[in-house]
Amino acid sequence: MSSNKDPETIGRYRVVRALGKGATATVYLCDDPDNNRQVAVKLVRFGSDATAASRRLRKLFQTEGVVAQRLDHPNIVRIYESVVEDDHAYLAMEYVEGYGLDAHTRIDKLLPLHRVIGIIFKCCMALDHAYRQGVIHRDIKPANIMLTANDEPKIADFGLALNLQKDMDVDSTFITGVGSPAYMSPEQIKGYPLNQKTDLYSLGVVLYQMLTGRLPYRANNQATLIYKIINSDAPAVTELNPNLPAGLDAILKKALEKDLYNRYSTGTSFAKELASVKYRILTDEEIVEDDHHFQQLRVLEFFTEFENVELWEILRVSVWRHLSPGVALIREGEDNRLFGIIISGCVEISIKGQTLCRLGAGEVVGEVGFLHPTDSARHATAVTLEQTHFLELNAAALDLASEELRERMRNTLLARMITRMRQVNAIAAAQGAPAVLPGTASDHGGNALPGGDVDLELAPM
Repeated sequence: MSSNKDPETIGRYRVVRALGKGATATVYLCDDPDNNRQVAVKLVRFGSDATAASRRLRKLFQTEGVVAQRLDHPNIVRIYESVVEDDHAYLAMEYVEGYGLDAHTRIDKLLPLHRVIGIIFKCCMALDHAYRQGVIHRDIKPANIMLTANDEPKIADFGLALNLQKDMDVDSTFITGVGSPAYMSPEQIKGYPLNQKTDLYSLGVVLYQMLTGRLPYRANNQATLIYKIINSDAPAVTELNPNLPAGLDAILKKALEKDLYNRYSTGTSFAKELASVKYRILTDEEIVEDDHHFQQLRVLEFFTEFENVELWEILRVSVWRHLSPGVALIREGEDNRLFGIIISGCVEISIKGQTLCRLGAGEVVGEVGFLHPTDSARHATAVTLEQTHFLELNAAALDLASEELRERMRNTLLARMITRMRQVNAIAAAQGAPAVLPGTASDHGGNALPGGDVDLELAPM
């Protein structure tokens, strides 16, 4: 087992192919001849030295094998055998035909709400089972949760698992510096003793990401990320996706509580509140409609420069509205930051009862609400003139979207405003007096202009 080449056998198991390789371990698909089944075998090769790192790796592996074998739950990857030799060790475990849950954390790959709740519900119960066996996972993240074809989650990789029934002093070498920072609880970051509430916090982060396509805390560097996790509150999920039921805000707030006493104490209590959320299960037709909406945006000239993932993000932070004639989208004097894009139909823009213009498909209504965040007072009225499909966006929600989307939206809106201002300038010029010809200013008293003493300048903003 000293070679770095893929082995033909591992113990009694015949290697079929490699499934994945990490920094310390390789996972192989193998045949188990004694039980007539396929298994996944995690192989770890130890270094030839007796360094602290090598000893720690060996102990980690022993912990994973011993602890995980006690876990017998349909939503936890089953460990069949654990073997530790002088230069290597391996785990034989249940082979899960599926993929990591991280495939559904991108904004353009999110699952329907009822599927997300079903998956996280089962994970809650699985973690509850583990805790009753004296085990916490400590590295719950989407990549460590496999998903089968029938939406059965399988929590894997208890390599960081802590056996709570052991003496804490003996296990102290495993407490510091483990886990994935974005999914860590405040107490885990601080190096405090951990319990099941840490796993439930991390699962709350996974739920948040599966609902919104983003993490609750984002930063450009790890130090800032850690600061936010410890000190900041995450945005409400309904701010990021207004189509989600309001009940999820309270659930996520409790799951991500920094105060341990206010966080969910058991997976069962977390699961129970998830099950109580009132939501509507999407039909196949509605899922198809979501794809149809994407295609409608894709062909609009306004979105020509937008990436596909940015369009999906637009759909998640917006509301698709079907409006009759005579509906006011924006009213002069109102205080809000709503704006949107006309998908089809016609909208009249007026100021103080006078028509300014009429806008059709692909045009933007109320974009100043996004471009001028400190001024939410509306200075015009927008009313539908016919049946209109309108993509309504809340600028406050868009403020929380990805930096790439915000920049793309800002640049596109500014380009549109400049084009409109040029059109306004052209109209004003057509209605104005003849321009002063070069060299003739002196004929009009030096700086006087034709048409009186009014100097009107309309320039692009």
